Parts: sequence; C-alpha cells; structure tokens
Amino acid sequence: MFKFPWADADKVLKTYMLVETVDSEARLNRFNRLMQELIRGNMNRNTFQPWEIEILLDIGACQIREPVKRETLRRYQKAVQRAMEKGAPMPLRLSEYLSGKKGSATPVATTSGAEDAD
Repeated sequence: MFKFPWADADKVLKTYMLVETVDSEARLNRFNRLMQELIRGNMNRNTFQPWEIEILLDIGACQIREPVKRETLRRYQKAVQRAMEKGAPMPLRLSEYLSGKKGSATPVATTSGAEDAD
C-alpha cells in the first residue's frame, strides 16, 4: 500500500514542536548561565553559541554605566525569561529591551548616549 507523505504531518508537527520546546528550554538555560556569569563578573568558559556572542556584543555596545549595570542585567534577564516562557524562540537583545523601556523613571546609558529607563 502506498503511503502519502503528508499522512504523518500531525506526527511530524508534534515532533517538531517537542524539539523546538526542548531547544527553547536549553537556550533559556544557556542564557541564564551567561547572565549569571556576567552579573558575577566571572566568565568561566571560552566556548559560546553564535547567538550568545551576539548577546555579548550587544551588551557591550549598550555601554551601561557601572553603578546600574548589575541591576539592569537582572531586569533584562527576567524580561527575557518572561518572553521565552510565552513562546519567544530567542532571547531579545539588551538594546531591544532598553529601547522598550524608554520613558520610565530610572535612566540607563546606552550607545546613543541618550538615557533609557530600566
């Protein structure tokens, strides 16, 4: 009997969703580890995923002032956790987080030199 390739589409979709969920959870775990290393000020590894390098470069480009850096990174980490728990496939960048926080009370220095809120 001939089997049509789309007959198992539901099974393939469920498998894909399971793999994507596992990948997303692994990505969130790696992101949390990266943030903890940055907040503590000690990077204990020398191997990174490409998306982690993009996150690190973006954080460096934001030029956050030292007095507020730790708290900003903690808040950023919580925002990423919430977004990924709601289904975001990748962590948002710090610059995206900061641009979404404009207009609040606590200023944070960014690359543009303008003050963004926390």
